[in-house]
Amino acid sequence: MLVIMILGCRHEKQEVSIGPSLKEAYQDLFLIGTALNTAQIAGQDRASLEIVKKQFNAITAENIHKWEKIHPEEGVYQFGPADDFLAFGEKNRMVMIGHTLVWQNQTPAWVFEDANGQPVGRDELLKRLKDHIDTVVGRYRGKIHGWDVVNEAIDEQGNYRQNNTWYEIIGPDYIEYAFKWAHEADPGAELYYNDFNMWYEGKVESVIKLVRNLQSKNIPIHGIGLQGHWGLDYPPLDELEACLRAYSETGLNLMITEMEINVLPFPESADIGADITKNYELRKEYDPYAEGFPDSMQVILGNRYRELFDLFIQYKAHVSRVTLWGVHDGQSWTNYWPIRGRTNYPLLFDRKLKPKRAFYDLIHLVTEEE
Repeated sequence: MLVIMILGCRHEKQEVSIGPSLKEAYQDLFLIGTALNTAQIAGQDRASLEIVKKQFNAITAENIHKWEKIHPEEGVYQFGPADDFLAFGEKNRMVMIGHTLVWQNQTPAWVFEDANGQPVGRDELLKRLKDHIDTVVGRYRGKIHGWDVVNEAIDEQGNYRQNNTWYEIIGPDYIEYAFKWAHEADPGAELYYNDFNMWYEGKVESVIKLVRNLQSKNIPIHGIGLQGHWGLDYPPLDELEACLRAYSETGLNLMITEMEINVLPFPESADIGADITKNYELRKEYDPYAEGFPDSMQVILGNRYRELFDLFIQYKAHVSRVTLWGVHDGQSWTNYWPIRGRTNYPLLFDRKLKPKRAFYDLIHLVTEEE
């Protein structure tokens, strides 16, 4: 095994082991992706980028394509980080995913307001939506492989999500307009609907209904993204298998997006998922591994990753990509959601950028079958 020394702003003199490669192990099955944060995109975390180049063949940006980052003020676009993301992906011949065009969160208030701070009308909001999609998708036409066009529009009961200003002002057809305009801006890009808790029965039915509606109107949609914000005991494997089977019947590609395995307990009153508005008080019992992750838990985490990937392999004819939501544990958003200040261990590389047992479990899962 070759070990190289990387000098970086965030991980100085960090050893990065260049051993087995996930993207090579799974090259005949599906793409293996990861999410890049702002420091990585800016080239400030060079040690992490060495892992990315070796291990992954698809990248998604955690935040820089979201409206508040790329279009913070009316008439003002900040394309620098998105251009850097593109440059890194092109240089390393990676499949690049844009995340996300339309979402009720991380969208500046000005988008929904007039000069007096009052809600804009339907026609004006549609105009702003089209201008945004035309500008952002058009800039990267022919370069970004696919876009999460609409993110998290449906709740677990199968209803349109509450507190969604897009829905409140425009109505449910904002989704149709978004997909239509994204296709017009880049006819060659794949277009996805992306959401969390996608195994809930009501949500499965409504997402399939949404897809069928778009298909019936010849509005392009190419894939369904199932956010993998999961834990050691959820979702139940049989329910996840059932939703994969149901979604596969739409004929669309399925992507496991934003994947990590939370190993920390949730407060009893908390709903599992990925609602970023949730915030609970830090208590010791909710942060049991602050001093380190025991070997016994490494085994449990590895087994969980292995059983999930084994299911994805069973659906390899439909699953086109699995994207981990971060490169290493220290980067994961689960360290501050839904409780800020915890120490979580949800990914395949630890805080020292070393591969965990779960990483080798995934390598062995496919190499043992050969």
